Amino acid sequence: MLSFADHIIQFNTHLSFTGKLPEGIRIMNPFKEQPGVVETMTKFYKKFYQDHHPRRMIVGINPGRLGAGLTGVPFTDSHRLADPCGIIIPGIKTFEPSSVFVYDVIAAYGGPEAFYRDFYIGSMSPLGFTALKAGGKEVNYNYYDSKALTAAVYDFMVSNIHKQLDFGMDRSVGYCLGTGKNAAFLTQLNEKERFFKKIVPLEHPRFVMQYRNKRKQEYIDKYLAAFSDY
Repeated sequence: MLSFADHIIQFNTHLSFTGKLPEGIRIMNPFKEQPGVVETMTKFYKKFYQDHHPRRMIVGINPGRLGAGLTGVPFTDSHRLADPCGIIIPGIKTFEPSSVFVYDVIAAYGGPEAFYRDFYIGSMSPLGFTALKAGGKEVNYNYYDSKALTAAVYDFMVSNIHKQLDFGMDRSVGYCLGTGKNAAFLTQLNEKERFFKKIVPLEHPRFVMQYRNKRKQEYIDKYLAAFSDY
């Protein structure tokens, strides 16, 4: 019987998008593009998910270039993987503000072992997207940033959420990171697909760090309250 970790690792290493994206949008698959990502991701999930314990799912948007796009693990960077997770990425130093907030929540919950025993963090799209700005700079792009992209990856997203739910998820509640477009899309989709009995939107970590940093503790408390309600 496959462990929760085995399911995640198998899922991540077999991710592939074969559809057609709108012009100017590139799909980002760190498990095929970035050296060392599969090894790092495998160490992480073997450490925290090598069991058959059911977990509640936290649903983000899609991986970003400086977070899961480099580590293979949502809302982590090299600093947070090293401490408190104890996983070193040789030769790479990354900083992702959203990861800071998530790991503040994790610390308040009781630390990585306690948190990851109860929760699994995924995304609406398990692969990320980038676009080129004037001058050739590559920037993060979200699945909802254009209707054409949402339509192009709709079936891909639905299929992969169902696959993740089959890892052994507690489907009584799904936590949505983002109270705006991500929450609206997931809530509407959930009415059709019945992923979860209930969707609980929470402010996205990036929003908190960028616009509400002085009130960060309020949002940590809000996360903990939402987690304790179910």
